[in-house]
Amino acid sequence: MVKSSEELAINIAKVLDDKKGKDILVLDVREITLVADYFVIVTGTSSLHVQSLAEHVMDTMREEHCIKPLNKEGLTEGNWVLVDYDSVVLHIFQGETRAFYNLERLWGEAREVEMS
Repeated sequence: MVKSSEELAINIAKVLDDKKGKDILVLDVREITLVADYFVIVTGTSSLHVQSLAEHVMDTMREEHCIKPLNKEGLTEGNWVLVDYDSVVLHIFQGETRAFYNLERLWGEAREVEMS
């Protein structure tokens, strides 16, 4: 069972890695925003891959940890999917969309968390 926001973020990152998510980044945004404690950012290789990553994370979190997202957006389009787990917000992008929005720069003050 997941005990903290950081554990949840790292667990999500590992699930994404298992499904071949690219350039996975976990950011600690607790000191920067009230929106969430952690952002998990990942790139999918196509709209189908983005959708598959999102579905796999939601299924795994529900089945293994009894955690459901508060909200999800963009699943139909598969260009940028946002999955909100309250303290952890997952952003799954296609490459061009990730480069355009560049959340890493926007949240540049955030500390990067190692997945260890």
